[in-house]
Amino acid sequence: MTRRSAQALFPLAIGFFVLIVSACVSIWLSERQETATSWVRHTLEVENRLNVVRRLVLDAESGQRGFLLSERAAYLQPYEAATERLPTELEALQLATGDNPVQQANVRALKQAAQTKLYELGGSIELVRLGRPAEAVAVMRTDVGRRYMLRFVTILERMAAEEDRLLALRTASAGWATIASRAALLLSACLVVWLAIFSVREGARRVQALEITNERLRQEALARQSAQSEVRQLQKMEAVGQLTGGIAHDFNNMLAIIIGSLDMARRRLTGQEHPKVAKFIDSAIDGAERAATLTSRLLAFSRRQPLEPKVLDCNKLVAGISEMLRRTLGERIEVETVLAGGLWRVCADPAQIESALLNLAVNARDAMPGGGKLTIETGNAELDDAYARAHEEVTAGHYTVLSISDTGSGMTREIMERAFDPFYTTKGVGKGTGLGLSQVFGFLKQSSGHIKIYSEIGHGTTVKLYFPRYVGKDDTQDVAAAPEQTPLGDPDEIILVVEDEAAVRKVSVDALRELGYTVIHASDGFQALDKLSAHHGVKLLFTDIMMPGMTGRQLADKALADHPELKVLYTTGYTRNAIVHNGMVDYGVALLQKPFALQSLAQKVRDVLNS
Repeated sequence: MTRRSAQALFPLAIGFFVLIVSACVSIWLSERQETATSWVRHTLEVENRLNVVRRLVLDAESGQRGFLLSERAAYLQPYEAATERLPTELEALQLATGDNPVQQANVRALKQAAQTKLYELGGSIELVRLGRPAEAVAVMRTDVGRRYMLRFVTILERMAAEEDRLLALRTASAGWATIASRAALLLSACLVVWLAIFSVREGARRVQALEITNERLRQEALARQSAQSEVRQLQKMEAVGQLTGGIAHDFNNMLAIIIGSLDMARRRLTGQEHPKVAKFIDSAIDGAERAATLTSRLLAFSRRQPLEPKVLDCNKLVAGISEMLRRTLGERIEVETVLAGGLWRVCADPAQIESALLNLAVNARDAMPGGGKLTIETGNAELDDAYARAHEEVTAGHYTVLSISDTGSGMTREIMERAFDPFYTTKGVGKGTGLGLSQVFGFLKQSSGHIKIYSEIGHGTTVKLYFPRYVGKDDTQDVAAAPEQTPLGDPDEIILVVEDEAAVRKVSVDALRELGYTVIHASDGFQALDKLSAHHGVKLLFTDIMMPGMTGRQLADKALADHPELKVLYTTGYTRNAIVHNGMVDYGVALLQKPFALQSLAQKVRDVLNS
């Protein structure tokens, strides 16, 4: 080897040695970076567990308060869930902070504070179970529970502050490791061009991945915050849905007996009775119909009411209801309609749209006690992807909009945030159920629509109802007015009534006979099939859906197989899947919702027989 070669190899050897050192340093710095990132993830995990513990205790306290105020065991579910899950979460938190003596001491204090709070909540609950609710409420109103919760929250905040401090240190360490790694890669690039290019690319890729991870964590944190209100709304909706779903069927059966019997009694009046008899019967019917409306609103909010959507021209619907609104709202309220040209069609339940407009109009009237102006406006709108991202339940696309605006007192932001909560109302005691806007909200969601409130104190409120644009076959239907006279039947028209509730069956049979039909009846599906085989000429099967052994839908399928000319009319107080799927009644199915008045029964039976 010549001296020149040695001289040429010497700088190369020096460069190779420096390159090896640089590579080793780069590897070490990369490991430091991964370790720092791992500690950042660990800190975020600890903070997440702190949030879970906080939420469990707050949920337990909310459940305890709901139970104390209502004495309903259903409200204890969050308390019982927290009592069962909290020890596990606290143990996981202690394990996650095992590397930090300060946090270990905080965890021990947190366990004691949480246990003390749960004991305090459990004591109040036990007082209610022992029949001493007044004492429980008195304890709840003292400062004891607040002090316990304050101590619990103080410890949580102390732990969160410690984790924030650790997060800042570990983030800084990760940043230092990143900068040093870039310097090492740059030095390597100066020594060997092709290795430098590869190293820079790899380093850039790692840095970009870290930045993407950090951005994803920030976005997830923002998403969790924005989703909390939606989750709370869904939880409330599910809770109300479970409550109403369990009682609606039986409750509507009882109301069917009451309303049917009162209708029959009113038809039997001759005018010779005491003059107050008819008044008492009308008052009883009014009360029963109010109860039926309340059940219907609860089902609407929980998105479990059967809808019968039709293709509609909303301009015609608004024009048809505007005169009724003028009569309902009174002379002090000026009603104006602004109908857009070229309005897109929608597919929705017209009765529910009218009910929603009426609810919103009544709310607007109450917001204008001294009189004012109500404007109902139609129009087309497009909700883009940006709007859909900001409103999780919205699908981007074309919508038909019904806007209801008033010149009333307006709403505060706090009221707007709670406007759709069930049973929430700003009206005085006895002046509102708090279910009007909840019903509208549930109907819009069930119809794949969207509702938005805009309000300004002292200037009024605008509520916008968005219905998806219908682009199918042009079979727009007008909303038919209800007939004034009760259509009667013919003795030659035989109706088979199938109902497992004896009292409901008797009322239905008596009502149909009162209308002039020939009626036979059965208590279940198997007996009904026997009656169909024994009696020829049955024109209509009038059956309940929810029956033991054989549902109304199964009965109808078997009956139609042997009697294809048979007409079928279903009735139900509540059904989820038999003939109603995703809240929509199956196409071509006739349904009469319980409870029903004699007029409704007469018209529906006549419509089905004539169809």
